[in-house]
Amino acid sequence: MRKKGLISFLCLQLCLLLLMPAVFAEEKKAPTVDLTPNAQSAVLMDADTGTVIVDKNKDAKLPPASITKIMTMLLIMEAIDQGKIKMDEKVRASEYAASMGGSQIFLEPGEEMSVQEMLKGIAMASGNDASVAMAEKIAGSEENFVQMMNERAQQLGMKNTHFSNCNGLPVDNHYTSAGDIALMSKELLKHEEITKFTGVYQDYLRKESPSPFWLVNTNKLVRFYSGADGLKTGYTSEAKFCLSATAKRDNLRVIAVVLGEPNTKTRNAEVSKLFDFAFAQYTNYPLFKSGDSLGDFAISKGEISKVPLVAKQNYSILMKKGEATQNIRHELQVDPNLKAPISLGQPIGKIIVYNGDTVLAEYPLESPVGVNKASWWKLFKRTTSHLFHTD
Repeated sequence: MRKKGLISFLCLQLCLLLLMPAVFAEEKKAPTVDLTPNAQSAVLMDADTGTVIVDKNKDAKLPPASITKIMTMLLIMEAIDQGKIKMDEKVRASEYAASMGGSQIFLEPGEEMSVQEMLKGIAMASGNDASVAMAEKIAGSEENFVQMMNERAQQLGMKNTHFSNCNGLPVDNHYTSAGDIALMSKELLKHEEITKFTGVYQDYLRKESPSPFWLVNTNKLVRFYSGADGLKTGYTSEAKFCLSATAKRDNLRVIAVVLGEPNTKTRNAEVSKLFDFAFAQYTNYPLFKSGDSLGDFAISKGEISKVPLVAKQNYSILMKKGEATQNIRHELQVDPNLKAPISLGQPIGKIIVYNGDTVLAEYPLESPVGVNKASWWKLFKRTTSHLFHTD
């Protein structure tokens, strides 16, 4: 009996020993706290890497109200980059654009403003009329522009989004998600100059007129939260109070999205909590800044044989504060067999980031230009110049 009792006791002790690590692990686990208890959906994202730090119902399809205008501003900035429009170019407001209700800059039919002024009206005052005027300027009609918005959403991997207008006024079949909003916000922030509009608290339109129009940013965080400089608020009775906000401190820029908040005070408080959490817990280990030289890459049989490669965005690694960085390194791997013709945006290689021998991240590299195939005469001259060391 004693022997059986001893065996039972030892078995019990062994079971307790096996269970103890799990118990201690549970105790060490950080408690999960909902930083946005009043939001229907929320996301906190690192703007450089796209890493999602906090996620609450991020894929839920919800009405976005004027956060829609992030995609509108993105297409405007891309049209400027592509040379389709210029900042100082005049935009005429149609009767349809001027008829928009809700938030507006009160455009008169036939009134002209520059692209820069229209952007200011969209970013700061959430102008529905300015959004439609710009849509018509870029695409000829709002319908065509909305088609462009949906195509761009697909390209960005926004799987829970469909746009039906360019300003977010209530309409059927118009929805997105917090995760998708974070994606398009990240893309918009690649155009750093947008924060010159979204980050200003107050300004004027029609400055030279007898009745200047005072603009006050609908996003109060740009005034009251250190480092906040965008991006877009939204409100309708259906969507409630929404915000896609961004803030930057030191090397870290984050995006916080909340949808379906009950009021502006709660919305701003919960976004501030997301920001506070990110800046307290995380930092960015920078690799390249936008505009840094990455070297060049060779193209066989092209009109040009070498193309300079420049970082078109910030490249970095999101890390918990206090993590060791001495073993972080990166490699540029460019396809050695690139052959003309090369199209603009064609994949040409990648940046691989390691911690020791462990791969942390991979960033695709694309050709910044299109390169046509060289004529046989140009190739002949290039070959002979190498042979005889002449131009």
